[in-house]
Amino acid sequence: MIILDKPFVSEFLKATIRKYAYPVVKTTGVKQFGFNDEPYLLDEDRAIATAQATDNLTIYTNSENAIGWIARHLTFTDLPQKIALFKNKTTFRTLLKPLYPNFFFREVQLGHLRNLPLESIPMPCIIKPAVGFFSMGVHKVSNPREWEPAVDRIFSEIDTMQEQYPVEVLNTTAFIIEQCIAGEEFAIDAYFNAAGEPVILNILQHVFASDNDVSDRVYLSSKKIIENNIDEFTVFLKKIGSLSGVKNFPVHVEVRREENASLLPIEINPMRFGGWCTTPDMTYSAYGFNPYEYYFSQKKPDWVEILTGKAGKLYSVIVLDNSTGLDEQHIAGFNYPRLLSTFENPLKLRKIDHTEYPVFGFLFAETQEENFAELEQILTSDLREFIITK
Repeated sequence: MIILDKPFVSEFLKATIRKYAYPVVKTTGVKQFGFNDEPYLLDEDRAIATAQATDNLTIYTNSENAIGWIARHLTFTDLPQKIALFKNKTTFRTLLKPLYPNFFFREVQLGHLRNLPLESIPMPCIIKPAVGFFSMGVHKVSNPREWEPAVDRIFSEIDTMQEQYPVEVLNTTAFIIEQCIAGEEFAIDAYFNAAGEPVILNILQHVFASDNDVSDRVYLSSKKIIENNIDEFTVFLKKIGSLSGVKNFPVHVEVRREENASLLPIEINPMRFGGWCTTPDMTYSAYGFNPYEYYFSQKKPDWVEILTGKAGKLYSVIVLDNSTGLDEQHIAGFNYPRLLSTFENPLKLRKIDHTEYPVFGFLFAETQEENFAELEQILTSDLREFIITK
């Protein structure tokens, strides 16, 4: 079954639900996504009864906002506990301690951040909410001089962050401080099947503008990226599966490969692929198969066939977050046609109301490797050239 919630349900996911008649839980908010009295809608009592009667329960959520529903209604399963293993970053680091015994992490209550003895913290380090989402509240601190300004920014961001997401998704009462993981960063959409074996549905490289950049602006997928990493990442996910015991479990995984070739996990987001229906929908646009259908049907991509003819092509998810430094009240609009004109082959544009969420939209694009400059341009842009001010 599928549980839908804010902030966003894509037209592709809606079409997938309708095509395959996937059962959707009829929560109070499902009507806003265009579902009313379809025969595959399950009222909440029937959804709970179905879950109780199902041995191999298969659930997908488009948003981590839906985790709250699972926590309230599916306590008779081990799903809330499995989700908590990954969603809480302190619990996640504790789970992985057997694999990474020397990795430094520490949970600190928000009120203690200002008075923390810095000699006990190895730097550079990352500060982020113990339960977080979408790079919100994430700050890199390279030396003790940067600590206080980073904490000041966290406190200034908190009110806005808490208004946008429930506590199951973003909880700013506790923060985790952990050692900075250097190296190339990758995002992986995958699921653990009914036997607990991982199946990778896409691999994307997270490209940054600088060493201090922690934004989500550009993610790239390509034949080369997938072929160079899929075997190693599959072995890594098998280790995660062995430690956690998850089955029928979709995940969006973020890892980094250090200069010594060590693979270190950043986080694993449970019960979904990329947020805002981004990476799974991009997978279909780029590679022609439906990740949602593959998960529910327990299919494994034939990457040899899928990647045929894809050499030299880069497929990107571009997050148009509000990095302008302008308050939303001073922004009248976003010049989407101008944005599209800077790309050789835009595949899909999703416009988002920036007054509700701090993002103007998402763009999927296909770029020839020799035209990588167009991606570098958007990566380093503060987006002001596309802003229409009041």
